[in-house]
Amino acid sequence: MTAGSLTSLDEAAEDGPVLAGGISLGAHLAAEWAVRNPGRCAGLLLALPAWSGPPSDAPASLAARASADLVDEHGLENALRIATDGVPPWLAAELTRAWRRHGTGLAASLRAASGHPAPTLDELASLDIPVGIAACTDDPVHPVAVAHAWARALPRAVVRETTLEALGADRESLGRATLQSWLQANATAPPGPHS
Repeated sequence: MTAGSLTSLDEAAEDGPVLAGGISLGAHLAAEWAVRNPGRCAGLLLALPAWSGPPSDAPASLAARASADLVDEHGLENALRIATDGVPPWLAAELTRAWRRHGTGLAASLRAASGHPAPTLDELASLDIPVGIAACTDDPVHPVAVAHAWARALPRAVVRETTLEALGADRESLGRATLQSWLQANATAPPGPHS
């Protein structure tokens, strides 16, 4: 899963610099790729980064490991039933879609995600590109403090806050917040090759 995402970004950048992005682990992978390929990335759209550097006991890492254990112990469908019990319908639908997409590889994918290091704050500081970050203030799994730490480390970043409640009502709200923050970072950044 992680290698495939990084390879996809390599392929996308064959025709010129790309605007890379993702949510949670996807945000980590986009930033990781940008650190390794600074001249090939025009900017980053990052939603809900979950940790910096090694995951240690970050809430998202613990949640992914617990979910992998649940799938191993109960099977996919029973694990989904347990995991979605009492959660908002939109989140239950999203979990169901995402988990079923992985099929028999779900537990292994969750474990890979839970242990994959994110870029360190020092690595993020090396990225002189516009970066838009969105965070949900009511999301305990992706602490808003992580998003702000990333923004402080990055030379040209803006954070916009939203909520999971807003995301439930408007499925585009998280993407919109990320794009708006990137546009602001791009507009206020000093002129450069990617402005």
